[in-house]
Amino acid sequence: MQPAADPVQAALAEVLHRTLGADPAGMARSSRLREDLGINSLSLIDAACAAESRFGVRIPDDDLEGFVTLGDAVDFLRAAGAKG
Repeated sequence: MQPAADPVQAALAEVLHRTLGADPAGMARSSRLREDLGINSLSLIDAACAAESRFGVRIPDDDLEGFVTLGDAVDFLRAAGAKG
């Protein structure tokens, strides 16, 4: 696995790996959560809860539903003040 240059992305990839078993090696900013990473609605909620705990930010349902790519989630977390 090649480390992500972005510490928030690397930390989120680790969260997704631990909560959903997603392979961090296949995660890029452009990876689509549902199509590429196989995340369904229920697993997205599990991942969001784990990310909220890891980063200390709240992810409102309306924002969560708007995440299409890993980059969308990373950008939201960074804007919310998350650190890697």
